[in-house]
Parts: sequence; C-alpha cells; structure tokens
Amino acid sequence: MGEANYRKMKSSYSRRQRNTAYIFVAPALILLLLFLIIPAFMALGFSFTDFYVLTPDRMEMVGVDNYASLLSDELFFKCLRNTFYFTVVIVPVEAVIAMGLAILVNRKIVGRTFFRTAYFAPVISSLTVVSILWVCLYNPNDGLFNAILNMVGLPGQRFLRSADQAMNSILVMSIWQGVGYQMIIFIAGLNGISQELYEAAAIDGANSVKKFFYITLPGLRNVISFIVVYVTIQAFKVFTQPYIMTFGGPQNSTRTLVYYIYQQGFQYKKAGYASAMAVVFFLIVVLVSMALKRLFIERD
Repeated sequence: MGEANYRKMKSSYSRRQRNTAYIFVAPALILLLLFLIIPAFMALGFSFTDFYVLTPDRMEMVGVDNYASLLSDELFFKCLRNTFYFTVVIVPVEAVIAMGLAILVNRKIVGRTFFRTAYFAPVISSLTVVSILWVCLYNPNDGLFNAILNMVGLPGQRFLRSADQAMNSILVMSIWQGVGYQMIIFIAGLNGISQELYEAAAIDGANSVKKFFYITLPGLRNVISFIVVYVTIQAFKVFTQPYIMTFGGPQNSTRTLVYYIYQQGFQYKKAGYASAMAVVFFLIVVLVSMALKRLFIERD
C-alpha cells in the first residue's frame, strides 16, 4: 500500500513539474508561433499569388509565376551576388581578426581590460547610428578618411559614391562594428584550453607557432564552427548598412537580397513577389547552413 501511494505521489509530482515547464515555455512558443511560424507559412502561400498590398481583395492565385519571374529578374541575381560577396568576404576576415584580437587581449598585459572594452564597444552601439557615423567618415569632400589620405600624400577616394568601392567600404565598417562580439567568444574559448598543454609543449621545445597550430586551433575548433555559422547567417541578412549608407547604390552595387525583398514588399507593395523571393532566400540559408554543418560537425 505504501509503495502504491509513493508511486501516486511521484506521478503527481512529475505531472506538476511538466505543467510548470509548459507554463514557462508557453509565452516563448506563442511568440514563436505568432511572429515566425505563422508568417512563414503565410509568406509561402502569398508566393503563389499576385498579392498587391493596396488591393488585397483582388488577390488571385498565379501558381509559380512569381518564381518564374525571378529567373528573368537580373536585379534579383545581382542582389544575390552582392549578398554572397559580402558573406564570403566578411566571414573569414572577421573570424581571423577576432581570433587575433582575442589572443592579443587575452595576454597578461597592462590595460587589457581597456582594450577589451574598446574593441567590444561598437557591438553595443546602434548599427543605424554607426552607419550614419561612417557615412560622415567616408564623405569624399570633408570626411576624415580622405583628410588622412591627403595628409600622407595619397589622392582622395569616393568610397560610398563609387560603384567599385561602395561594397568594400560597407564591409570595412561591418567588420569594425561586429568583430568585438566574435572576439569575446574567442576569449571564452581560449580560457577553456588547459594551460597544462602549453606548459607541456614548452617543455618539449615547441615555439609559439607550433603551440598555435597544435594546441590553440584544435582547442578552438568548436568556437570557430559557431563563429562561422553565426556570422554567415548574419551576413546573409545584411540590410541596415546598405539601406542607411547607400540606399543600395551606386548602380545597385550594394543592393542585397534582403534589401530587395524589403523594397518589393514595402515600397512597391508587391507582397506576392516579395514572398517568393523570401522563400528562395530561406532555402538558400538552409542549404548553406546544412553545408556548414556537414563541413564542421560531421567531420569531427
């Protein structure tokens, strides 16, 4: 009899624990459902229609016409190339710089707390404010960068006003703004590597280069995997910088895929066409994420 009561009490306690867990998880699930899952399925449905925001009552099914139109949309492919270029450049450059800064400020040097704070400060700054600030720095007439170039005898550059330089200028600003976050993650990874490994390597006569390649890099493998996946996804979503700094120009050289989706959906009110692009964008991100997972995780 006592064992039966014990089992009943245990079952009741477990049920209360589950109910409590459901209560705590429910708000997040509701928000996820309302602002992610439902809109995603709505976008998928709209992608097969000619939905125009100003005349929603005239919406009709058009099948795969929106997807067919993408194949002949040169601007769509240009935006896709711009997005891939931004991603391919920023991911390795930002990872390498962040790792270098992390190794530098992780040493026991005077003022390392100051340098950690200084490198991380741009991350907590508003990206909109930072973009506006760098527009002023890039000003070809009275900007700080051209003033410095003139001081050392070099000609001034057009930066954001040049189709050849605009995207690279945005990349420099984006790396400066985001590298501090990756640096903090690398610092956490460095602190997780046992110092005994370095001491043993030093006894065996290993120099700093060998310690880096045989201890530091293998020890940071999981951190590097996370950084690459995270920065890749964030890079694909780039929007604020071209929107604030160049409006996608000059000559569409900085117009990205997310910016183009925004224009089609909110400026031109072509919600059906924008939804089709959003679906394609989602599939691209999923495929890239799966490829990175296969590269970093399944090889372990």
